[in-house]
Amino acid sequence: MVNCVYSCPDTPGKQDWRFRVLAARATASSTQRDSEAARLALHVVGLVTPGSTVCAYVPVGREPGSLAMLDALRDRGAHVLLPIAREPGPLSWATYDGTDTLVRAPYGLREPAGPAQPPEVIGTATVVLVPALAVDRRGVRLGRGAGFYDRTLDLAAPDARLVAVVRDSEVVDELPEDPHDRRVGWALTPGHGPVRLGITAEE
Repeated sequence: MVNCVYSCPDTPGKQDWRFRVLAARATASSTQRDSEAARLALHVVGLVTPGSTVCAYVPVGREPGSLAMLDALRDRGAHVLLPIAREPGPLSWATYDGTDTLVRAPYGLREPAGPAQPPEVIGTATVVLVPALAVDRRGVRLGRGAGFYDRTLDLAAPDARLVAVVRDSEVVDELPEDPHDRRVGWALTPGHGPVRLGITAEE
């Protein structure tokens, strides 16, 4: 993997994909988004067991999901960690203790007010939920281009489930891929729940 200190240039076509996905998300009604978020909250609990650690995130804007997904994980008995993004580099993490503990953060995000934990804590997670604009059936994930997760996911445990959270239509056949991109093994969609990615015909 290429270790980019600040950012790596995108393969041509990624910006076109971002434009298309964001335009499609903009057409979804609030009723549709709420329905999809509720179904994601139902599906996500099937990925974890009580007492396990999950690295998740707070959806912003028109990203699929909602805070209900995080609360569902806590109700399941999981320890939920949320990212803290500052300067370019691997993400730090903090424990999610409920919506009342979230504060505004850089990049338009929300994060826990509690103490930050080092990037290496992602290695304790059995499941890592990853924001994405789209993911292909090989596991190639399209993010927004900042590269925070590409710098972070190599710290996850080898057997952790890396799960891109997307809408049903955002699981596609093939996306552009760069050498520094970190593939994921799963997608979580409102209509299908967990979807295994990267499985060859022989498997």
